[in-house]
Amino acid sequence: MTSTITLTDALAAGTVVLDGGMSNQLESAGHDLSDELWSARLLAEQPEAITEAHLAYFEAGADVAITSSYQATFEGFAKRGIEPERAGGLLGLSVELAREAARRAQGKGVARPLWVAASVGPYGAMLADGSEYRGRYGLSVEELERFHRPRLEVLAGARPDVLALETVPDADEAAALLRAVRGLGVPAWLSYSVAGDRTRAGQPLEDAFALAADADEVIAVGVNCCAPEDVEGAVEIAARVTGKPVVVYPNSGEAWDARARAWAGSASFAPEQVRGWRASGARLIGGCCRVGPVAISEIAGALKA
Repeated sequence: MTSTITLTDALAAGTVVLDGGMSNQLESAGHDLSDELWSARLLAEQPEAITEAHLAYFEAGADVAITSSYQATFEGFAKRGIEPERAGGLLGLSVELAREAARRAQGKGVARPLWVAASVGPYGAMLADGSEYRGRYGLSVEELERFHRPRLEVLAGARPDVLALETVPDADEAAALLRAVRGLGVPAWLSYSVAGDRTRAGQPLEDAFALAADADEVIAVGVNCCAPEDVEGAVEIAARVTGKPVVVYPNSGEAWDARARAWAGSASFAPEQVRGWRASGARLIGGCCRVGPVAISEIAGALKA
């Protein structure tokens, strides 16, 4: 482990800062992510770029790096002609790249504990058609569990500090993921993509969060990849329903146009908002799409203040 202190213990003691968006950091460094594998393509082609992106966030003040495996699946890699054995190696590599970034950060003087979260994106991310913002794929909980379990097993085998079950749009998919993480020996957080007080698929957040209330594997619940204005209400519901630490990492406030594959609108995420989220129960706090190292540095500063 990168830290001798577990993330669970750190959450019990205080607030932990997450990183920001991987894709925007890679794009700012000049990398083209305009294909179905998104940032996962660089696992095979330019892994050093991913390490550098993680390092930028650690140096900015993030305590946790979320790996570049969000859109990395056996099925997605197969479409690019990558065999299962190689695909599994790339999934494991995503964890090692984040570990290497932590080692470099500590070698450059970062003295605080650092952790690695292995990203597990929703089924819709593999489809690369924007359906991760809608859910309701027409698959059963059992079918979704069969999709997620092999990737989870490989990522767990790479020994991250936590599995990030993130950007989940649908309570049915959350149920599948919670079944799939049982027995893997690695804790997890569960984070929904939401619109107002409902999941993207339309289920009430009270019901969606309740699925994780008694899951011993889950050390935090919350929301990500949502509008900043949707965070505060979700934090209150998650804390009340589950009694667990809450994880939040919204987008910048801009909106994703799946057809144009581009962001539109203006940013509305103000780092000083995080103090209110912490007061409501948030303990893992960072940013998602379009939130970069500068904003993460401001978040870290606001939380320390």
